[in-house]
Amino acid sequence: MSGPSPALPGSGRTAVVTGASSGIGAATARRLAAEGFDVVVGARRVDRLESLAADVGARALPVDLTDQASVDAFAGALDRVDVLVNNAGGAFDANPVADADLDSWARSYDVNVLGTVRLTKALLPALRASGAGDVVFVGSTAGLVTYEGGGSYTAAKHGVHALAGALRLELVGEPVRVVEIAPGMVRTEEFSLNRLGSQDRADAVYQGVREPLVADDVADCIAWALTRPHHVNVDLLVVRPRAQAAQHRVARDG
Repeated sequence: MSGPSPALPGSGRTAVVTGASSGIGAATARRLAAEGFDVVVGARRVDRLESLAADVGARALPVDLTDQASVDAFAGALDRVDVLVNNAGGAFDANPVADADLDSWARSYDVNVLGTVRLTKALLPALRASGAGDVVFVGSTAGLVTYEGGGSYTAAKHGVHALAGALRLELVGEPVRVVEIAPGMVRTEEFSLNRLGSQDRADAVYQGVREPLVADDVADCIAWALTRPHHVNVDLLVVRPRAQAAQHRVARDG
């Protein structure tokens, strides 16, 4: 019997990372560059993007995933794509359904789901043509459960989870893997702040929690999945800090 296939090196492969101006996206770009990938980073905040690209030797291209023309221009600027890391997303409110802000719901769905569909659709021909393509969806444990005040975000992340599952079925037998990474509590500089609107409320989310995940932890999971031999598909990787046993069960000091 032959031995296991070798790990897949980053060298010679082009990885596109969205939402790369901060948080998990920026950490993933740094990690993949260190693994030898040719990294292309995309986001709306060009100044942050260009600073990151200069640091890690990546290529920066602006993209607004809610704008089809922007997505088309982004895709048209790429000669080769082996890996797409669909990381762009976010949560924008914590309202109960009874007080739902429908504009916030629409924004959440457009950024997390429709934007991801736009870019995935645009880059699938290149991913197929690569002969060993990868599509990574950075989802969330919020895509697997629901919780109070999480209606707009959990609905959107459930959409991402469904998108990953449908695409994997549609591509079976083709040389493209579909990977979903679903993090639990991750402390980043902007996620909770964007959702809750104040630094005090954002800080309270992590108060007393010993070692929540950080962006580098999720980037490590993404890099690990991408460098497995290409016949190995990590369908769904759920990752939480040790202090979080479930969405509602978090150990806090004091």
